[in-house]
Amino acid sequence: MKPAALNFFDKVYEVAKLIPYGRVTSYGAIATYLGAAQSARMVGYAINGSTGKDVPAHRVVNRKGLLTGKHHFDGTNLMQQLLENEGIEVIDNQIQDFEKVFWNPSKEL
Repeated sequence: MKPAALNFFDKVYEVAKLIPYGRVTSYGAIATYLGAAQSARMVGYAINGSTGKDVPAHRVVNRKGLLTGKHHFDGTNLMQQLLENEGIEVIDNQIQDFEKVFWNPSKEL
């Protein structure tokens, strides 16, 4: 499928699938990369609806490194567990060394 044929949610999923193992990005970083800097909330809606689409949604957090989308995962701590399995330290729903593990698609792609 050509990128122009993708809707916004599909574009979000394509970017999210590129987030490297052991790294995270933010809703806003994805929105900015897609040329819709004011659409971080729409990115959040897309990520929340990504169940069953093979999207590593656990790697998308808010701009401060908080696990704001964790209530969309089955199980109370699944998002944190998935991140910790990739070597990312999370304390009180906050990613530690956020700047170190942050992946910016605008700079990396």
